[in-house]
Amino acid sequence: MILDQLRRRRGRALALAAGILVAATSFTLLTSTVSTSQATTVGTVRKNARSAYDVLVRPPDSQTAVERQSGLVAPNFLSGTFGGITMEQYRRIRSLAGVDVAAPVANIGYLMVSSTVTVDVSRFLDSEASRQILRISPTLTSGLGAYRTSDEYVYLTRSPLTSAGTEEDLFQSDTLEAGAVDKSTRRYQLKGRYDVCFYFNWDKTEQTEFNLKLPMRPNMIAEDLRDRSPFDPDLSSRMNCQSGRDKATIDVPVSYPVLLSAVDPAAEDELVGLGSTVTSGRMLTERDKPWTVSSAKSVHGQHDSYIPALLSDDPLTTGTLDATVQRLDVGDPAELPSKLGNPTADSFVRGLRGTTVGRTRVDLGKGYRKALTEDSFDTGNYWTVGPVTYRRTSDGDLAAQSQPPQKRGLWVTVSDQQPFGSVPEENHQGTQYRKVTSHAATDCVGLGSCDGVDSGRLPNPFVHLVGRYDTGRLHGFSALSDTPLETYQSPQVTGADAATRAKLQGKPLRPDRNLGGYLSPPPTMLTTMDSITALTKSRRVPGLQDRAPVSAIRIRVAGVTGVDTASRARVNAVAGAIRAAYPRLQVDVTVGSSPAPRTVALSGSAQVTERWVAKGVALRILRAVDTKSAVLFVLVLVVCALFLGQAALASVRSRRTEIGTLRCLGWSGGEVLRLVLGELAVIGLAAGSAGALLAYVLGLLLGQPAAGTKALLVLPVALLLAMAAGLVPAWLATRLGPMEAVRPPVTAARRARPVRSVAGLAVLNLLRVRGRTLLGAAGLALGVAAFTVLLALTLAFRGEVAGSLLGSAVVAQAREADYLSVALSLLLGAAGAIDVLVISQRERAADLAVLRATGWTDRELARLTLYEGIGLALLGGLSGAVAGLAGVLALGRGVLHGHLFTVTGAALLATLAATALVVAALTVPIRRLSRIAPAHLLAAE
Repeated sequence: MILDQLRRRRGRALALAAGILVAATSFTLLTSTVSTSQATTVGTVRKNARSAYDVLVRPPDSQTAVERQSGLVAPNFLSGTFGGITMEQYRRIRSLAGVDVAAPVANIGYLMVSSTVTVDVSRFLDSEASRQILRISPTLTSGLGAYRTSDEYVYLTRSPLTSAGTEEDLFQSDTLEAGAVDKSTRRYQLKGRYDVCFYFNWDKTEQTEFNLKLPMRPNMIAEDLRDRSPFDPDLSSRMNCQSGRDKATIDVPVSYPVLLSAVDPAAEDELVGLGSTVTSGRMLTERDKPWTVSSAKSVHGQHDSYIPALLSDDPLTTGTLDATVQRLDVGDPAELPSKLGNPTADSFVRGLRGTTVGRTRVDLGKGYRKALTEDSFDTGNYWTVGPVTYRRTSDGDLAAQSQPPQKRGLWVTVSDQQPFGSVPEENHQGTQYRKVTSHAATDCVGLGSCDGVDSGRLPNPFVHLVGRYDTGRLHGFSALSDTPLETYQSPQVTGADAATRAKLQGKPLRPDRNLGGYLSPPPTMLTTMDSITALTKSRRVPGLQDRAPVSAIRIRVAGVTGVDTASRARVNAVAGAIRAAYPRLQVDVTVGSSPAPRTVALSGSAQVTERWVAKGVALRILRAVDTKSAVLFVLVLVVCALFLGQAALASVRSRRTEIGTLRCLGWSGGEVLRLVLGELAVIGLAAGSAGALLAYVLGLLLGQPAAGTKALLVLPVALLLAMAAGLVPAWLATRLGPMEAVRPPVTAARRARPVRSVAGLAVLNLLRVRGRTLLGAAGLALGVAAFTVLLALTLAFRGEVAGSLLGSAVVAQAREADYLSVALSLLLGAAGAIDVLVISQRERAADLAVLRATGWTDRELARLTLYEGIGLALLGGLSGAVAGLAGVLALGRGVLHGHLFTVTGAALLATLAATALVVAALTVPIRRLSRIAPAHLLAAE
């Protein structure tokens, strides 16, 4: 009986089978896609959740207001922190249960390492001149700034330059030259020759000796510069005196800030693999401690103390010198030795006119690499800097607040108030964002102990290099979960707009030599924790570093493998223990964090993008993807089930007369139920078998893993969907009485209503079968509601996590399932609505025949069907849009925050799309209207 019924009603059976095939196959593939997307997301998160450290401990009050408000960690948090955690606190934290590695960083201060950058000016020489002077006027370009530096000179003579000393052997010179003797300068000769470099380089004051109106002669005593500003460019101006013909170079004085920081070598090696970065010498060890040499070996006094250190091969600062080269008009070359060898040399050279002969460029980093040949450095003065202060702009971005210019007192010696030479130009010409503090050493270097004003303090030590390291060899960590490693890396900052990128020439912004600049150079020189006291206790004025020298502690927790429940519990236990022991310390859980780019305004014309770190990103992603996947699964299931329910109900309603006849012949309700469900089961099995093959092929084409296993699920899914969807229609079929079943299914309206237009009749037809209209609209409503909810969830999901690099990567992977779900929801909803309209048209065939018999044209009948479809689609679409927005609000407050206009507009657009789908699909039944034979249908009626 079942098979016979299916053969007799092949069209409806095939249509129902096609619906089951599409729904079951789509549901299986879509849920597979959702599961795959979820698995990919979870895998991506777990793979990139572990960074260099899991917990970051900072001093009290080190968290900025921006960090507190946004849950971020600043990328340059370490550069403005100099002390705040005691050694006792560090030792206790290191001993806590669950702590695998506790790596402290104690920033000491910035040392100034002096060097020179060699500029080759040979191609600009006059090959015919016996003596000549070239002047270069450099401009330093560093980051977003350009700074004018002091003029530098080279004096080239073909005469030999000789060496000689004073009779007392207190002064020795290698730049003596014979030349035409001038009576007014004869007194400045040394052994009958002029010192052509001494006065320009070491005596620019043109003062007399001991105020006795006697000429200042070359000597070892430095000129008195207390009245000169350390920012005076003349102090750094030098003349290079050379003998030769076609080769000349200028050594430009430069200084580099080198941040000296103390670390635990063993902890650093275990945390980031510091030992593998050593390029020469050896690695620091726990046995490296400060030491003192005897007076016999001391080169500075009775006792010299030293601390061990590693120096980075990379200066971590950037800059380029672009110089204009001039050939000076020196007059009679024979008179040059006399003019250069007396106290008026500086004013003479600066007053010379020149002719520009070219330009040259040199990398500022070359001077740092030249300084790498040194094996010891002085710690007489070092400088510390404060953090950057931010404010929120009107558009929600950050703006760095500038600080007052540096005071000249930062760059003078405490003992004799002499200015430092070669102060980096950026410090007095560049914008200041940090407060700079000078820490002067005691005045008892080399004495072994201090007394007088420095009583109770220590002599400042010298740094002895045991090796050099390359930060490029550090162990790699995922860029998606990278936490700040300022001990070894500069913050990654790029231009945020076209103007800033043009200023940077498309390159990242790197630190310059400005201690008060926005980006401070990270630690370049590393020493041991045991060396801290030798440095901090040698400052003339005690400070915070004496009591609490540690700037930060980076902690790796034992047993942590990612962001699973057990790992999170271990990390939280360690963080909680630290907070309980030291409530004032700032404790940040960084496991599962990810860089979160933020726009920072440095000035009105410069904006940069900086990689701050968002905490807890991985956990938020996992929670969001779980919620999103669950909602997506339920929506797809309901849409597919409703579509099949509509199709099954339409099948039953189309057989009302047949079912009534069977009931008249004595069939019971149970037999009718088994007949309908049996037909649906056969159709479901057939559609499932075909769908399994189709799902397998589509799974391979879509790149789904385990396509064969997923394809096998189509058969049971198709059977279950068919039976579940047909249960209610089959039950309704059993409720029909014999005479009720053979009556026309469409009843008249309760009261007569005049109809004056085609649109009015369409509305009346929809109202006459309210239940069926609501059923057809429900499919569309659910499709539009699903689209609205999915869009809102996607936007909220992206807003929750896409601000970080890890979240952006996850969002990029999760789009396919979202769009496929939306398309399927709308298509199945539209298909259900069209099926309802088609059934209604068939049941009202007699009504349509009457209308045609009374003069209605095919165009008017087509408009009637079209208006019914539009009305049904708008009813379902708008209801779905409202229901979707209400559902989104019910999911949680704030989901629509910032997206209300977008989601509402998209819901209305989905309504229009659903209406367009229905209208387009109605073209087939509209064409069939022309085949209505009024006489035949009315005779049958």
